[in-house]
Amino acid sequence: MTGILRTYLGPYRRPIALVLILLLAQAFANLYLPALYADIINNGVAKGDTAYIVQTGGLMLGVTFLLGIASIVGVYWSARVSMGFGRDLRGAIFRSVESFSQIEVNQFGAASLITRNTNDVQQIQQLVLLALNVMISAPILTIGGVIMALRQDVPLSGLLLVIIPLMALLIGFVMSRAIPLFQAVQKKLDRLNLVMRETLAGVRVIRAFVRTRHEEARFDEASLDLMDTSLKVNRLFAITIPSLMAIMNLSTVAVLYFGAYRVESGAMPIGNLTAFLQYILQILFAIMTAVIMFVMVPRAVVSGGRIRDVLDTIPSIKDPVTPRAPARRGRVEFRNAEFRYPGAEEAVLRQISFEANPGEMTAIVGSTGSGKSTLINLIPRLYDATAGTVLVDDVDVRDMDRQDLWARIGFVPQRAFLFGGTVASNLRIGDAEADEATIWRSLEIAQAKAFVTAMPEGLEAPIAQGGTNVSGGQRQRLAIARAIAKRPDIYIFDDSFSALDFRTDARLRAAIRRELGDATSIIVAQRVGTILHADRIVVLDNGGIAGVGTHEELMRSCVTYQEIVLSQLTGEEVA
Repeated sequence: MTGILRTYLGPYRRPIALVLILLLAQAFANLYLPALYADIINNGVAKGDTAYIVQTGGLMLGVTFLLGIASIVGVYWSARVSMGFGRDLRGAIFRSVESFSQIEVNQFGAASLITRNTNDVQQIQQLVLLALNVMISAPILTIGGVIMALRQDVPLSGLLLVIIPLMALLIGFVMSRAIPLFQAVQKKLDRLNLVMRETLAGVRVIRAFVRTRHEEARFDEASLDLMDTSLKVNRLFAITIPSLMAIMNLSTVAVLYFGAYRVESGAMPIGNLTAFLQYILQILFAIMTAVIMFVMVPRAVVSGGRIRDVLDTIPSIKDPVTPRAPARRGRVEFRNAEFRYPGAEEAVLRQISFEANPGEMTAIVGSTGSGKSTLINLIPRLYDATAGTVLVDDVDVRDMDRQDLWARIGFVPQRAFLFGGTVASNLRIGDAEADEATIWRSLEIAQAKAFVTAMPEGLEAPIAQGGTNVSGGQRQRLAIARAIAKRPDIYIFDDSFSALDFRTDARLRAAIRRELGDATSIIVAQRVGTILHADRIVVLDNGGIAGVGTHEELMRSCVTYQEIVLSQLTGEEVA
């Protein structure tokens, strides 16, 4: 965690220096006030010197006023520093996650990454805020309080030899048990977020299969598990604070008891006793404040470790040092490409070789689990081939800058995702400068113009996060229109027509062939009717290529393709 603090507090050196100076001034002022109070009693009240009382009292008021100003300014700047630190750290985590490949995202899990960027950052941010308010004043008040107490009366200061070690033992005991508990709390919070996220994402499936009670029980189990561990932490600190207060109150009683003997014997003035009592209370209060901060340290250390894991993760997919930028044509080629997931014994894809050329439609078909989506994910480098080569415009995609590569590709994922905003804002994700004419033209090609026109707000019609306020077919067509608005060289449709009826599907394919004829189109399809007229059909079977050719060629030569076609169409329809 020290590395995180050093890195992200670095830009705030000047405000931190100001806060430390103000804290130093506050600490010295707090140490000076009891001495003035002792002088008022010893030299003013005891001697009946009203002028001395007024003069010293005025000085105390002045010091108190300056102390208040320093406190307000210090809290203001410490809050600004801690909030800025949290903002910068969240930004760094977000940028790091954005650079992750799908492998790293799967490794951490989406729920855990969200927790690390919210709850974990908040834990460290709160520690920074508290530390900036006490990290200077607490040690100065403790050490300075001991020195000032010794100046008031050395024999009575012997009580500190009992009080301070007693508090140190209690704090050490608490810290040794708190760190493992905080680690468990964060992991169980991850688990709770995961269950909640799954439940919200799959709410329709849960209701359809009458699993509401089961999911409620699963959530209650995760919530109770978190509650039990949190209660253990709270019980630990529920004992700590009263124990420290008991030490403080017993210390006050001991000071008054033994101090009364010192005053009665004449060895100690009454003013010095009151000042000594205030110094003891300052010492104990400073230690208690430091304890409150150190209560947060174990949890912040755990959170810092979890954040460090994200920031230190080196993405498996990176841009090359000297990227190549070939002329944009849209040609895609696979040369003996292979892919296996980390730790997997079997490769998902093996010996994949084919090409997709500009002006052609290349279709990829195969049974469920044959590796179709994984295959096309290799083109935009969502994954990298573990063997062989994937080329775009005759250059290995690993030798290209990813921004340049992505600019050449219009990708429509299997699960069409829309962002919260409007129809226009979603389509402009492909091209931020797209004018209304371009947007309407993209909607027309994607067969989405009719339903968008029917919306009262038209292009400004609101779209909920994930596109939940439009149907599945409308969501798919808007996602296709978004890719078309980008005007890329390569279009990749990952089973993007599955929610469309046959009539809309046919019109959409005709429009794509007519309007996007110069581009390279790669279509993954489950429905054979979508790809019958493709220029090239790649048939996958169990991770390998079972055949490549046109529909007519494959019907004569590829048994796997024949089985797929005949499972969906009758012999008459095929003929």
